Amino acid sequence: MMVLQIGVLLLSFLFMGTVQAQAQEAAQMNMEILKEKVKADKKLVVAANMNLTDAEAKNFWPLYDGYQKELEQINQRLLTTIKSYADAYNAGKGEISNDTAKKLLTEALAVEESEVKLRQSYAAKLEKVLPGTKVVRYLQIESKIRAIVKFELAAQIPLVS
Repeated sequence: MMVLQIGVLLLSFLFMGTVQAQAQEAAQMNMEILKEKVKADKKLVVAANMNLTDAEAKNFWPLYDGYQKELEQINQRLLTTIKSYADAYNAGKGEISNDTAKKLLTEALAVEESEVKLRQSYAAKLEKVLPGTKVVRYLQIESKIRAIVKFELAAQIPLVS
Protein backbone atom coordinates (compact mmCIF):
# COMPACT_ATOMS: atom_id res chain seq x y z
CA MET A 1 0.00 0.00 0.00
CA MET A 2 2.87 2.36 0.85
CA VAL A 3 4.41 1.69 -2.58
CA LEU A 4 1.13 2.81 -4.20
CA GLN A 5 1.18 6.01 -2.16
CA ILE A 6 4.75 6.70 -3.26
CA GLY A 7 3.75 6.15 -6.90
CA VAL A 8 0.87 8.59 -6.61
CA LEU A 9 3.12 11.16 -4.93
CA LEU A 10 5.74 10.73 -7.66
CA LEU A 11 3.13 11.23 -10.34
CA SER A 12 1.81 14.31 -8.60
CA PHE A 13 5.33 15.66 -8.52
CA LEU A 14 6.03 14.90 -12.18
CA PHE A 15 2.80 16.27 -13.57
CA MET A 16 1.71 19.25 -11.54
CA GLY A 17 0.19 21.86 -13.83
CA THR A 18 1.90 25.10 -14.71
CA VAL A 19 1.13 28.21 -12.69
CA GLN A 20 0.83 31.88 -13.53
CA ALA A 21 3.95 34.05 -13.32
CA GLN A 22 3.06 35.74 -10.00
CA ALA A 23 2.53 32.35 -8.32
CA GLN A 24 5.62 30.74 -9.81
CA GLU A 25 7.90 31.30 -6.82
CA ALA A 26 5.37 29.83 -4.38
CA ALA A 27 4.75 26.92 -6.71
CA GLN A 28 8.49 26.26 -6.95
CA MET A 29 8.73 26.16 -3.18
CA ASN A 30 5.74 23.79 -3.02
CA MET A 31 7.33 21.55 -5.66
CA GLU A 32 10.54 21.38 -3.62
CA ILE A 33 8.58 20.49 -0.48
CA LEU A 34 6.65 17.79 -2.39
CA LYS A 35 9.85 16.48 -3.92
CA GLU A 36 11.48 16.16 -0.50
CA LYS A 37 8.34 14.49 0.91
CA VAL A 38 8.33 11.92 -1.91
CA LYS A 39 12.02 11.20 -1.35
CA ALA A 40 11.51 10.76 2.39
CA ASP A 41 8.46 8.53 1.92
CA LYS A 42 10.27 6.37 -0.62
CA LYS A 43 13.23 6.03 1.70
CA LEU A 44 10.88 4.93 4.49
CA VAL A 45 9.36 2.28 2.22
CA VAL A 46 12.81 0.99 1.33
CA ALA A 47 13.98 1.03 4.97
CA ALA A 48 10.86 -0.79 6.16
CA ASN A 49 11.29 -3.53 3.58
CA MET A 50 15.04 -4.10 3.53
CA ASN A 51 15.65 -5.39 7.10
CA LEU A 52 19.24 -4.18 7.01
CA THR A 53 21.71 -4.83 9.80
CA ASP A 54 23.59 -1.80 11.11
CA ALA A 55 26.68 -2.81 9.14
CA GLU A 56 24.65 -3.31 5.95
CA ALA A 57 22.83 0.00 6.42
CA LYS A 58 26.13 1.86 6.80
CA ASN A 59 27.17 0.69 3.33
CA PHE A 60 23.74 0.64 1.67
CA TRP A 61 22.42 4.16 2.29
CA PRO A 62 25.24 6.04 0.53
CA LEU A 63 24.70 3.81 -2.52
CA TYR A 64 20.94 4.37 -2.28
CA ASP A 65 21.48 8.14 -2.25
CA GLY A 66 23.80 7.94 -5.25
CA TYR A 67 21.31 5.81 -7.15
CA GLN A 68 18.48 8.24 -6.40
CA LYS A 69 20.59 11.18 -7.57
CA GLU A 70 21.35 9.50 -10.89
CA LEU A 71 17.75 8.32 -11.23
CA GLU A 72 16.62 11.93 -10.81
CA GLN A 73 18.64 12.87 -13.91
CA ILE A 74 16.94 10.09 -15.85
CA ASN A 75 13.55 11.25 -14.57
CA GLN A 76 14.30 14.74 -15.84
CA ARG A 77 15.13 13.35 -19.29
CA LEU A 78 11.90 11.36 -19.24
CA LEU A 79 9.92 14.43 -18.24
CA THR A 80 11.53 16.45 -21.04
CA THR A 81 10.64 13.72 -23.54
CA ILE A 82 7.04 13.60 -22.30
CA LYS A 83 6.76 17.37 -22.52
CA SER A 84 8.12 17.29 -26.08
CA TYR A 85 5.54 14.65 -26.98
CA ALA A 86 2.76 16.68 -25.36
CA ASP A 87 3.80 19.82 -27.23
CA ALA A 88 3.92 17.99 -30.56
CA TYR A 89 0.66 16.16 -29.85
CA ASN A 90 -1.17 19.34 -28.88
CA ALA A 91 0.24 21.34 -31.79
CA GLY A 92 -0.85 18.64 -34.26
CA LYS A 93 -4.19 18.03 -32.54
CA GLY A 94 -3.28 14.42 -31.86
CA GLU A 95 -1.07 13.91 -34.88
CA ILE A 96 2.69 14.26 -35.08
CA SER A 97 5.02 14.02 -38.04
CA ASN A 98 7.00 10.87 -38.73
CA ASP A 99 10.25 12.74 -38.13
CA THR A 100 9.06 13.98 -34.75
CA ALA A 101 7.79 10.50 -33.86
CA LYS A 102 11.16 8.95 -34.72
CA LYS A 103 13.04 11.57 -32.71
CA LEU A 104 10.78 11.05 -29.67
CA LEU A 105 11.07 7.27 -29.97
CA THR A 106 14.85 7.47 -30.09
CA GLU A 107 14.91 9.62 -26.96
CA ALA A 108 12.38 7.45 -25.10
CA LEU A 109 14.43 4.34 -25.84
CA ALA A 110 17.62 6.11 -24.78
CA VAL A 111 15.98 7.05 -21.47
CA GLU A 112 14.96 3.42 -20.87
CA GLU A 113 18.43 2.21 -21.81
CA SER A 114 19.95 4.67 -19.33
CA GLU A 115 17.68 3.32 -16.62
CA VAL A 116 18.69 -0.29 -17.34
CA LYS A 117 22.39 0.64 -17.35
CA LEU A 118 21.95 2.47 -14.05
CA ARG A 119 20.30 -0.58 -12.45
CA GLN A 120 23.07 -2.84 -13.75
CA SER A 121 25.74 -0.50 -12.45
CA TYR A 122 24.21 -0.26 -9.00
CA ALA A 123 23.43 -3.98 -8.81
CA ALA A 124 27.16 -4.61 -9.13
CA LYS A 125 27.94 -2.00 -6.45
CA LEU A 126 25.27 -3.33 -4.10
CA GLU A 127 26.51 -6.91 -4.50
CA LYS A 128 29.78 -5.81 -2.91
CA VAL A 129 28.06 -4.66 0.30
CA LEU A 130 24.88 -6.75 0.62
CA PRO A 131 23.85 -10.38 0.34
CA GLY A 132 22.36 -11.26 -3.06
CA THR A 133 18.86 -11.63 -1.63
CA LYS A 134 18.91 -8.08 -0.31
CA VAL A 135 20.24 -6.71 -3.60
CA VAL A 136 17.36 -8.41 -5.39
CA ARG A 137 14.86 -7.17 -2.78
CA TYR A 138 16.02 -3.58 -3.19
CA LEU A 139 15.87 -3.74 -6.98
CA GLN A 140 12.40 -5.30 -6.72
CA ILE A 141 11.23 -2.41 -4.54
CA GLU A 142 12.62 0.10 -7.03
CA SER A 143 11.03 -1.79 -9.94
CA LYS A 144 7.63 -1.90 -8.25
CA ILE A 145 7.68 1.84 -7.59
CA ARG A 146 8.78 2.54 -11.18
CA ALA A 147 6.06 0.22 -12.51
CA ILE A 148 3.38 2.17 -10.63
CA VAL A 149 4.71 5.46 -11.95
CA LYS A 150 4.93 4.15 -15.51
CA PHE A 151 1.43 2.67 -15.31
CA GLU A 152 0.03 6.05 -14.25
CA LEU A 153 2.02 7.82 -16.97
CA ALA A 154 0.70 5.41 -19.59
CA ALA A 155 -2.86 6.05 -18.43
CA GLN A 156 -2.39 9.81 -18.85
CA ILE A 157 -0.47 9.92 -22.14
CA PRO A 158 -2.67 9.48 -25.21
CA LEU A 159 -1.67 7.35 -28.17
CA VAL A 160 -0.60 9.27 -31.23
CA SER A 161 -2.98 9.25 -34.19
